Amino acid sequence: MKIKFILLVCALALTLNTVLAANVAYVDVQKVVTSSAQVQALKKEQQLKAKDLMSFVEKARKEVAAVKDPAKKKALEDKYNKELNTRKAKIDKDYAAKLNSVETSITNVIGQQAKLKGYDIVISKGIVLYGGVDITDDIIKLVK
Repeated sequence: MKIKFILLVCALALTLNTVLAANVAYVDVQKVVTSSAQVQALKKEQQLKAKDLMSFVEKARKEVAAVKDPAKKKALEDKYNKELNTRKAKIDKDYAAKLNSVETSITNVIGQQAKLKGYDIVISKGIVLYGGVDITDDIIKLVK
């Protein structure tokens, strides 16, 4: 039992020594994302798509309201609901793909900057209580 405890203490000391000897930096990822031109363009694109979707909904409502026959009205509602769901699903899928691409791009820039500056570890700013080097502004300059 004593040997296991001694081995555990040695392993922890080794790990702690490795982490303490590491050159650590941190990034305010939220600030990088907010400052990203890609994210800002994506937000504008989403707003335009939302406006387009609202125009489609308004047009559909008017057309459905103009129909008097209940069976035709129901068929038209079903048609528009299906089309609305298809459009919304496509918009959501495209947005998720583009957002994933931006996330990958930012992660790659952080990795490249870490290698260039010789950082062993780069962590999110929210985790850091003390120490480390803030490379947020460097990352913002590099992210397009």
